[in-house]
Amino acid sequence: MLWLSLATAAGAQELFPRPPEIADAVAFWTRVYTEVDTNGGFLHDTRNLAVVYEVLDFGDDASSRQRMRIRDRAAEKYEEMLEKFARGERGGLTTDEARVLALWPAGTTSEEFRRAAGQVRFQLGQADRYRAGLIRSGRWQQHIDEVMDDAGLPRELGAMPHVESSFDPTAYSRVGAAGMWQFTRSTGLRYMQIDHIVDQRRDPYMSTVAAARLLKDNYDVIRSWPLAITAYNHGLAGMRRAIREVGTDDIGEIIEKYESRTFGFASRNFYPAFLAALDVDRNAERHFGPVDIEPALLSTVIVLPDYIDAAPLANALRMSVGDLRRFNPALMDTVWAGDKHIPRGFEIRVPAATGTDPIALLAAVPSSMRFAEQRPDLYHRVQSGETLSQIAERYRIGLSTLIRANGLSNGNFIRVGQQLTLPVAGSEAIAIAAVQETAAEPPRPTPSQPSPEAVAAVQEAEETDTAEAPVEPEASPLATSQATLAADPSDYTVRADNTIEVQDMETLGHYADWLGIRTQRLRDINGFPFQRAVVVGERIRLDFSQVDSVLFEARRTAYQAERQESFFLAYQIDEIVDHVVRSGESLWLLALRQYDVPVWLLRQYNPDVDLDRVRPGTVIRFPRLRSIGSDVG
Repeated sequence: MLWLSLATAAGAQELFPRPPEIADAVAFWTRVYTEVDTNGGFLHDTRNLAVVYEVLDFGDDASSRQRMRIRDRAAEKYEEMLEKFARGERGGLTTDEARVLALWPAGTTSEEFRRAAGQVRFQLGQADRYRAGLIRSGRWQQHIDEVMDDAGLPRELGAMPHVESSFDPTAYSRVGAAGMWQFTRSTGLRYMQIDHIVDQRRDPYMSTVAAARLLKDNYDVIRSWPLAITAYNHGLAGMRRAIREVGTDDIGEIIEKYESRTFGFASRNFYPAFLAALDVDRNAERHFGPVDIEPALLSTVIVLPDYIDAAPLANALRMSVGDLRRFNPALMDTVWAGDKHIPRGFEIRVPAATGTDPIALLAAVPSSMRFAEQRPDLYHRVQSGETLSQIAERYRIGLSTLIRANGLSNGNFIRVGQQLTLPVAGSEAIAIAAVQETAAEPPRPTPSQPSPEAVAAVQEAEETDTAEAPVEPEASPLATSQATLAADPSDYTVRADNTIEVQDMETLGHYADWLGIRTQRLRDINGFPFQRAVVVGERIRLDFSQVDSVLFEARRTAYQAERQESFFLAYQIDEIVDHVVRSGESLWLLALRQYDVPVWLLRQYNPDVDLDRVRPGTVIRFPRLRSIGSDVG
């Protein structure tokens, strides 16, 4: 058993309940993780996971096109059968049709079969990936256990990377989630440094600490581990909304009854998949036979006192640059290419000392190779007709490096006038840049108009979770992305009655811009007098005559994501402090003077507290912020 829990079996059952509504889902994911490898998979119903129509085997040599053809043909066969049952044709069946009909409970209606015809889905097998992840997990098992213990969290949570990435720190999803714990940029920035020099999502040690903090933040708000785990994928706001709409915090009822455009297959199955992954981890030899788990990767950390290049640092530490890179995956390509120094204050990880003090070795780096400042960035302003690949080629930068340096989720989304960071240095690059108009800042998107690429990124992230096509166009693990702003509990969705809850830093002008209408129209339908401002927490009605609710939500979420990302590029949350309000204390003065935290962030960590009516004795959670200075980049 790899993830030894401090809790008893009964205690674990209490923390991670298994209601009957999810039993079939847990059994299904157990099969996915143990029975079939990535050369095959399961054709199944998306909602009733007890219904598996066929186990496909592609063979070792099938191309992607051949796999697609096999899946398509098999899916069409079962769709035709289900449509036949939906027409009431239940007699004179072939042996195969009778088998499929028997998979469904007696009394299944024609309408239910008609829905099932649109719910045929393919899930790639994961047995080989799971086993490989099981072997890799030994490198970080002790660290993960210690982090969970230090945070006061159940050790069972350490099995989540089985679901997210198969313990692969190099994993990237289609929508830009990265690392062993699959953080998106918008969520990761709250807990880690993410830029074109350092991306801590890629470091299994740093990202584990961040994952523990996110899980603890989720739990502190909704007080349920099944919901906190699901919120890791679906977002804290989404789970709060599910609780409100279903009227319970029971995970079984929520999975069975909650209907939402964004609560797709991945979110609905995240907790059952976690339970299955945990079970398989605990009983690995039963499923895989003897497994040779890798030993812990023994290492130590030293804090760099100066900016230093990778090559002389590796030389001083008596390591190859390749080994130094292997131990420090958070450092980006710009560092290893020599275009950026390793930042001052960076916690460099090296193999555990073998009779040699790495700090003493560090002193061998000559003063001429130590620097007080980072190499400056160069910039390029996008001109009409330019593509990102053309810009990358012009400056001799890898396309993926340029995308990551600018936090782009998709290389197709750049706009005229946009300023791109060029993670390069050297006389040749400077000569190229000299002819560009890069000195002046380009016009930034106004707060009411998030950039088109930001809106597109939000929509793509949502579609990844909600697109339940009969056959997936590409095979991928279950959980490939977090919700945008997964740690933000604020509700940015539109209710069925076309109303929204006003959130911090939003105005009628914002809503009008995102809806493509005049502000006066919103005043009219809400009965607001001229110059009457909206109030955080109140509900107002919107007009969707020009823009539908899906696009409105994407624009609204993109605006909030850009605003919060800008903040977390300058500040990080070191800890959360519980403050008991005393008589006579002003919450706003506490936020301004004692804790120096913006009100919008204070609301996020106290979503169920009316901050305008706080009584003495109320416990308020205050984030403690740390300014991110030049030393970290």
